[in-house]
Amino acid sequence: MSMPKALTIAGSDTSGGAGLQADLKTFQELGVYGMNALTTIVAQDPHRDWFHEVFPQPVHVLEKQLETVLAGIGIDAVKTGMLGSIEIIELVAQKVEHYQLKQLVVDPVMVCKGADEALNPETDACLRDVLVPKAFVVTPNLFEAAQLSGGGPITSLEDMKAAAAKIHDLGAKYVIVKGGSKIGLDRAVDVLYDGKDFTLLESETIETSFTHGAGCTYSAAIAAELAKGRAVDDALQTAKQFITAAIKHSFRLNQYVGPTNHGAYRRGM
Repeated sequence: MSMPKALTIAGSDTSGGAGLQADLKTFQELGVYGMNALTTIVAQDPHRDWFHEVFPQPVHVLEKQLETVLAGIGIDAVKTGMLGSIEIIELVAQKVEHYQLKQLVVDPVMVCKGADEALNPETDACLRDVLVPKAFVVTPNLFEAAQLSGGGPITSLEDMKAAAAKIHDLGAKYVIVKGGSKIGLDRAVDVLYDGKDFTLLESETIETSFTHGAGCTYSAAIAAELAKGRAVDDALQTAKQFITAAIKHSFRLNQYVGPTNHGAYRRGM
């Protein structure tokens, strides 16, 4: 029996809640065989209030990993997370082009959770200009959507729609702007734009600060469903249900962070 296969090109979160760890857990939960190409190692310092330390990996090491999977195995879908440098973004874009990877989900990671400014504006511009145009689905949060669209802060549902349309103009086939609950809506609303129509994906608002890895998990669930041959609308509906369950049953890991619960959807929690 052939099993759907997905690749995550992302950073490693040592604490296990985000990054490629979240991606691989999500793939497994949704019945997809997961593989990874490591871009960056992120460690957290418990002696400095969980300060994030980032250790990028050499580009030639990433290329070896990508060739292992793309040339040696093959995939049904791929997603990107933290890429970290212009050189890495350009390499990933080259591989997407060379191997004609159609089912590319780009999670445009620009900051660690809680930050309010881009870590590296030049890298973010490269992501916007080089990789986002190749995306089948791109999944920015409110901050990332504002950066990619070149607009100001997103404070309304109309702003979400306007940003989605501008990002679509960059070349992405589908754009889903996440985070409507943060702009005063009474539901957790994401806006999907396909170039013609806007679709709202809604779920209950869950009051919790334990959302570490939520963006990674959401985009990984989309990639997993696409790898299984699901249509975009169906993939997004399942991904929305998956992340809602994961957040609803999230938990405290330590005094600094709480991750989403990747097993909640499968267990029907």
